[in-house]
Amino acid sequence: MSSQNVIEVSDVRRTYVTEVGVFKKEKKHVEALKGVSFSVKKGEIFGLLGPNGAGKTTMIKILSTMLIPNSGKVSILGLDPVKEHSLLRSQINFILGGERNLYWRLSAYDNLSYFADLYKIPQSVKKQRINELLELVGLKEVAHQKVETFSKGMKQRLQIARGLVNQPDILFLDEPSIGLDPVSARQLRDILRKLNNQGTTILLTTHYMYEADELCDRIAFVNKGQLVEIDTPTNLKKKVDDVSIIECSILGATPVQVDSIKNHASLHHAQVEQYDFTYKLRLQTNDPQRLVPYIYETLKAATITDLTILKPTLEDVYVKTIGEKVS
Repeated sequence: MSSQNVIEVSDVRRTYVTEVGVFKKEKKHVEALKGVSFSVKKGEIFGLLGPNGAGKTTMIKILSTMLIPNSGKVSILGLDPVKEHSLLRSQINFILGGERNLYWRLSAYDNLSYFADLYKIPQSVKKQRINELLELVGLKEVAHQKVETFSKGMKQRLQIARGLVNQPDILFLDEPSIGLDPVSARQLRDILRKLNNQGTTILLTTHYMYEADELCDRIAFVNKGQLVEIDTPTNLKKKVDDVSIIECSILGATPVQVDSIKNHASLHHAQVEQYDFTYKLRLQTNDPQRLVPYIYETLKAATITDLTILKPTLEDVYVKTIGEKVS
């Protein structure tokens, strides 16, 4: 990773005007971004994490020249994405999660050929580049099959290839692994690591904490249009060193007993899942020595089938930083 910044964002704001009401419509101003500032270094994988409506997609659309900010300053590869978008677009690319931006009745090869033509890739290099991209994403054997026959994971890998036809210096990805099964998601992460090792700078949004922890050099938490934390995954997890995670499965507990545990004074956050007669609890606490005996005392009429004390994960950092603040 270089020390050179290829993305610089300073006090960026973006407001939408929407209409509310059924019979008497009124205009409402929604602040999607409220003065966001950060930078991304050359060769970095940078993650934007936050709840729905936090402003992640708005930010990535501004960076990829799809939206204009109301105020603030943005520089991508030394270019202004508003005034110099025509120069910038040949050096970047953007990939949405899901199955959009592909032509299903065309083959994988013909899809890439079409997008290569849009980017005016010379015919002398187009065929070799397409074959290399299909090899990279593991689709060379099905290059001439129609996309409509592909699985969701295959379509998303083809999306990655589509985003690389112009050999971008920066690749923007908005929830690239949404809806993928675990094997396809792992294949996608492997592809992104290969790209990054080849020098591509990647900025991605994701809801998957494991994905962000595994891939990202740095992560920014965004909530309600504001950047609330930014650091490496390792340093972010150090911020909850004083927190322990208790996971337990309980058979035959009552809602009153579970609520009593959730309201314990040492708890930062409680995640409760119920399956028929079984509860699964994930509890953040700074005093496990006090909470564990309380759990056993409260649930002595029930059956605790499993109880484990774990180190906090990036998801726990996210919950502590943003979880209680989500609107």
